[in-house]
Amino acid sequence: MDLNKLFDVKDKVVLVTGGGRGIGLMITQGFVSAGAKVYIASRTAKVCDQVAAELTAKGPGVCVSLPADLSKLDECQRLAQELAKHEDHLDVLVCNSGTNYNAGINEYPDEMFDKVLTLNLKRIFSLTQACLPLLTAKSSAANPSRVINIGSIDGIRPPVQATFAYSTSKAGLHHLTKHLAAQLAEEHILVNAIAPGAFRSKMMAATLEAFEDVIVSKIPVGRIGEPEDIAGTAIYLASRAGAYTNGAVLVVDGGVVASAKM
Repeated sequence: MDLNKLFDVKDKVVLVTGGGRGIGLMITQGFVSAGAKVYIASRTAKVCDQVAAELTAKGPGVCVSLPADLSKLDECQRLAQELAKHEDHLDVLVCNSGTNYNAGINEYPDEMFDKVLTLNLKRIFSLTQACLPLLTAKSSAANPSRVINIGSIDGIRPPVQATFAYSTSKAGLHHLTKHLAAQLAEEHILVNAIAPGAFRSKMMAATLEAFEDVIVSKIPVGRIGEPEDIAGTAIYLASRAGAYTNGAVLVVDGGVVASAKM
């Protein structure tokens, strides 16, 4: 056993959706810092371009901008096609793009329920489907490709906020992860999910600004998640260290779900 290579992701080809902000950016930074070649996709081309330039300048890995609107089926398919113009395979697909909506049960609009479920759940299936030729191109029993879905602790326990579609989409994503893991293992593709708790993402910015002290008081480890916490988990799943982990939902929340205090 070579411990120096156990978490090695150097030169792996990685696609991170929503890789220009929040948790997606944290994961992207981790892979680039570890020497991977990371493609980032979101609908905001300016953000993708800026992040790609900044992270490539820092190295030692490379970051490439491939903007796409992940809420649309044809854009998921186009993204896979664009990636195939640059690469002959894909080692790691990180499905992180997502959205949220908060409204009382009597006011919750049907179109927003559809919007959240489509981006957070349906299009993750669509993109995985579109990327299968790249994911299987060089996968093997000794070196399986990986799909890492970013779920949420809100998909494990109901949140106090009225984010009905969000929590439902993440619970569904956790289950989809397990279903895909069972189906794709024979293709040498491992599928896992990460269920983050509180991190400094765009989605959580307003909540943290208003309630950070209260939130931290209910986290057993006493702090908000740091970039290293989420990036390290993704790198574990993408490396040799995680090559026997399949169909798992790894909770990264400082103990919130275990304590049931938040």
